[in-house]
Amino acid sequence: MEEEGFSKATAVIACTAMALLYVAILYAPTLILRLPPPPSLKSFLIRRFLCAAISSIVSLLVCALILPGRSREASILFGVYGIRVDHIWEAIVFPVSLTSLMYAGSLVHKSVLLADSWRQNLNDGEDFSFEWAKSVVQEFLDSIISVASNVLAWRNYVVAPLTEELVFRACMIPLLLCGGFKPYTVIYLCPIFFSLAHLNHLMEFYSKQNYSLVKTAVVVGLQLGYTVIFGSYASFLFIRTGHLLAPLVAHIFCNFMGLPVLFSRRKGMVSVSFVAGAVGFILVLFTMTRPELYNYRVDNCKCWHGYCSWS
Repeated sequence: MEEEGFSKATAVIACTAMALLYVAILYAPTLILRLPPPPSLKSFLIRRFLCAAISSIVSLLVCALILPGRSREASILFGVYGIRVDHIWEAIVFPVSLTSLMYAGSLVHKSVLLADSWRQNLNDGEDFSFEWAKSVVQEFLDSIISVASNVLAWRNYVVAPLTEELVFRACMIPLLLCGGFKPYTVIYLCPIFFSLAHLNHLMEFYSKQNYSLVKTAVVVGLQLGYTVIFGSYASFLFIRTGHLLAPLVAHIFCNFMGLPVLFSRRKGMVSVSFVAGAVGFILVLFTMTRPELYNYRVDNCKCWHGYCSWS
């Protein structure tokens, strides 16, 4: 695509509109279309899934129209959005491994709890046997089936990560970079739009959860703080790798793990593990996101938004 851009104001306005659309369209069925309230949680979430999908498609189309360049070939646009079929293995393994370092305390905590459970079974006279191992595997498979059929799991691990990464990374980052913002500025600016899409929780907590205004502000404030931190990290992954799959798998992993465990009573190793993991994360952050790992070449390539040349 041609190396011509547009004003920063145009990029900011477009990103703001996309963020507002992502939230507003969720309420369109009841406020604009005047559809009756959904009869169940499943129906409610399915309706929201469709709204989020429409918002993502609209954002992708608008982004394609705004971005400079004469060619509108699907392969070029997909490359701009980071939707690629090459280097899939690297785009999955490296970001998940990197992100898991921040969850070292959580992983150790879960391991300790599992070991305590096994120890309790041994104390109760239950010996390790093939039947016991078979029952554990069966419980694991049953839990996977249960999650796969849970509409909340689909929201947390499929729909929300996919649509949010498409809108707030694949669309917004190319717009901001092409508008003239520097990569480091985009890393801190893009999460602001990401946080705007979560402000609707302020109204939902206050009206539906019967929270006080102060409690609502605290809960939503903590949530917004977390989204800003994660949004910066996801933006960093997208710009460094040029692969949408990198922030997507990190997003799914973080949704699955929840907030990192920083400490645990009577288990000092959890805190030690968290600190060690955080230090390791900082040390290997740039090494595990080197553009060379995710691209066939990094010199004189057609990466107009700069992820191949950024060091």
